[in-house]
Amino acid sequence: MEVSSVQRLCLHLISAAFQRCRVSEDLCRLSVVLKRSSDSDPSTVRISISDTGIGTSLEEFQGLKFSREVFDAEKWDGVLNVQTTNIGDDEIYHYHLNLRESNSVRRLTRLPSNPKNGAKFSGTEIYLSISESIDVFLAEVIRFFQKILVLKIPNVAIELVAEEGGVPGSQYRKVFLANECNPVPFSASNVERLKSGLEDYVMKHGNSLHRKCDSCFPNWEHLKVGSGRACCAESHRSAGLQMEVVIIVSEISETSPCFRSSSAETEVLYFKDFSPCPITQSSLTALTNIDWKSYGLVLKSIAVQGGYTALEWENLPPNIHIDMVLHCYHKQYQFTPPGQKTRSNRNLIKKAAKLALEDLKEKHAGAFLSAHALKICSYAPDLARTIAGLILSSNDSEFQEECFSILGLQSQNIINEIVEDSIQQKIISVIQMNDGKPLRSKEAASSFLFEDERLQEPNIQEEEYDAGELVFSSLDF
Repeated sequence: MEVSSVQRLCLHLISAAFQRCRVSEDLCRLSVVLKRSSDSDPSTVRISISDTGIGTSLEEFQGLKFSREVFDAEKWDGVLNVQTTNIGDDEIYHYHLNLRESNSVRRLTRLPSNPKNGAKFSGTEIYLSISESIDVFLAEVIRFFQKILVLKIPNVAIELVAEEGGVPGSQYRKVFLANECNPVPFSASNVERLKSGLEDYVMKHGNSLHRKCDSCFPNWEHLKVGSGRACCAESHRSAGLQMEVVIIVSEISETSPCFRSSSAETEVLYFKDFSPCPITQSSLTALTNIDWKSYGLVLKSIAVQGGYTALEWENLPPNIHIDMVLHCYHKQYQFTPPGQKTRSNRNLIKKAAKLALEDLKEKHAGAFLSAHALKICSYAPDLARTIAGLILSSNDSEFQEECFSILGLQSQNIINEIVEDSIQQKIISVIQMNDGKPLRSKEAASSFLFEDERLQEPNIQEEEYDAGELVFSSLDF
């Protein structure tokens, strides 16, 4: 759906209110009320966006710029009314902003303030009136909140109310709670919240349900979750850029009433500084350049339309679906006016995505193997059968005892199938462990086919190299 500039402004104001709540140390409420007038102008919708966060800064409004087409369409008169106060203020300040005014000094008018009479609280309310279909705008706001729940910020409760003036029973009211379904502790890291939030998003079919879909996800075993995090070193030019990627692979029975025929398509959710937004070109380039074949996936195409981004796969089974979320943010909160470009790093995105894929592969043995590894695995039964034949046909009992010991088998009542199965499992295990490793690691491991413990010893030099890759200088931007 094409989103108008007025709608983008409203979503930006909602996002800014969410940020004020997020950075507060207290439990906060974000409320959005849409109300259609019932008197002289029934086409007008009054929008109120209020929060109990830290209080707003006028800098958030001074840099707002919009094309003249927004005002010429007569959907909005360009006026914002703002009430705000911080915890340490003695008054509630009122402002009238006319964004039609090109001069940033003249666009702001300060109105009389109200005393707080010693009360200690903070918050902001912004309201404006637009000529727009309340149903169209309501759908956009609902979708925005469904996405923002993926961040799983536990201290913010969101309320959305829509009301047709003078029409009995026309009120729509919905509360969005981050910890409603699968709670995470307040002390959880951002990436842990992102993992839990995407799990909820998947099991509630895009957060369109109040609870997880039991017919598709009767238990958690149907989800495979991987996460990766990469960061850029802090400097005077950067507040420390963080990139987090979470990938979930879900398996849904084809008999499920919610079975999606478009399972070969992956929606990519993108967040920038804790706000949902269209994916950046650098992120698209990074996703395109990932060696997906190393993880048994073949990327067919990437489609971007109206803020929706989808990856299409060539080889996914119809009952498998992949969901992905990318979150790029700064360690220190930075206000970014709408339309202002921020620096990005495709290498950072690519690294975080690769770590998420490696996490999936490590947690789920046998899954996400490269096409090359799958081809090698196909030869494992014949190789195991040949080795088992050599062992069992040997006349050297001491040699046989040593082979059985390495395989973890007792020498009594040994049959050919048991030996074959054990050898095949060992071969496939080594292939899985070495899939995707540098060639030097594979060569070192080839002589330890039956020594699992030695294969699992960490390569200190390689770990140091990987850790170094996680940190990028600001000169990379």
